[in-house]
Amino acid sequence: MSKSAVLLVSCPDRPGLVASITDFIFRRKGNILHLDQHVDSEQDVFFMRVAWDLAHFETPPERIAAAFAPIAEQYNMDWRLHFSDERLRMAIFVSKQDHCLYDILSRWQSGELPVEIPLIISNHPDLAPVADKFGLPFEVYQINAENKAERERQQIERLHTHKIDFVVLARYMQILTGDFISHFPDRIINIHHSFLPAFPGARPYHQAYQRGVKIIGATSHYVTQDLDAGPIIEQNVARVDHRDSVKDMIRKGKDLEKTVLASAIWYHINHRVLAYNNKTVVFQ
Repeated sequence: MSKSAVLLVSCPDRPGLVASITDFIFRRKGNILHLDQHVDSEQDVFFMRVAWDLAHFETPPERIAAAFAPIAEQYNMDWRLHFSDERLRMAIFVSKQDHCLYDILSRWQSGELPVEIPLIISNHPDLAPVADKFGLPFEVYQINAENKAERERQQIERLHTHKIDFVVLARYMQILTGDFISHFPDRIINIHHSFLPAFPGARPYHQAYQRGVKIIGATSHYVTQDLDAGPIIEQNVARVDHRDSVKDMIRKGKDLEKTVLASAIWYHINHRVLAYNNKTVVFQ
């Protein structure tokens, strides 16, 4: 397949936006492959994702951003330009639970998630054998209340050294500080069960079982300083009933966590997510 470009745009809604963007591509002999748009009528904000083939595009890739900049300025756009041959660099943070880590690495190994994984970071040594199986570096930063700030500083330094584009918290059981999050805005993806805020704490499935819930779920979102309240990328649910034990619910919950997190990563690396006002537009 030939190389393609992806343009993500958000800006105040006004007439002429679609025409200006598509005309920019057409006049340079670009062939549009995908185009999706949305208008938030309450906020009066326009969103677009457009992908086009670069096989006959007259502007070379390294000059497209400069060529598009006057249009972006005219319409006061927030915009990002990506190319299909990019491979984002992803760091994975884990603790002791391995189901999400195994799932991500299996999808990565099979080519379903075309990213580079320079390192896996953990606050426990337990999952080092998993990283070894996939031939990936594994670094341990044991964290307590006294050393948390220093450990995060070390982690941030390592992420920048490895030129990490985004971070995935694959059941990482540590709360990130605002300083850490500020280095990767809308570039830290988390996964958790969807019982919050009703059943907080370490044993949510046991609480849900006692209450006789009928639906369990998982939520993947970008991390913000408001704990587990960042812009949601993907969610899914499964039904449970009186026949399901706590173990059954945990098993179903883990399956949901794996698939929801994988979907969120896929949307992110394919440049299908625009975050705004603590919400997202996710282009399918």
